[in-house]
Amino acid sequence: MKVDVVNTRGEKVSTVELPPEIFEAPIKTDLMHQALTRQLANARLGTHKTKTRGEVSGGGRKPWRQKGTGRARQGSTRAAQWVGGGKVHTPRPRDYAVEMPRKMRRAALRSALSEKAAASAIVILDELKLQEPKTREMAAILRALVGQASALILLPEADEPVERSVRNLPEAKTLRASYLNIRDLLGFDRIILPLGALQTISVHLGQAGGAG
Repeated sequence: MKVDVVNTRGEKVSTVELPPEIFEAPIKTDLMHQALTRQLANARLGTHKTKTRGEVSGGGRKPWRQKGTGRARQGSTRAAQWVGGGKVHTPRPRDYAVEMPRKMRRAALRSALSEKAAASAIVILDELKLQEPKTREMAAILRALVGQASALILLPEADEPVERSVRNLPEAKTLRASYLNIRDLLGFDRIILPLGALQTISVHLGQAGGAG
């Protein structure tokens, strides 16, 4: 698949051939859904917890005698019906992690990238460089490249001026290409992909790619 390469003003400067094994892969919606569900589940901390009657303070003796008071029998002030008592059937700490083979995770990323490419939602950029952080300048670049659409900007490596310039733009996000994930891919309208980041993705997701 040949696509145009543009500069930060949105002007065509050349063309590039996108790797077909990454950008023309079979689009498997169920696999993308599975990968997204896994990522969301793994993001859950699972630290929710409330105290049961065995963990609250108090209740060392029976509140009153069993019979003869006219009141309901009670065994402990730590029971759930008492103010300050323990809770019943409440959340406990747990691990929400979901396993998914690496090959399937990489296949899901290829599917998502292929879907974006088929929809012409990938913008290939020759280079994205700023001398210093400037949100206004970055906003102008994004308007030229994607208009009012939301955009995920993939970077080949850490770039503090660019990352800081995007930080205050609500419809844009920067992400290092080596950290590419299904949630961010599916969460933005357009993908802005500098040539350096394209090379990184080709290494990670190509036929001989490493971890993904």
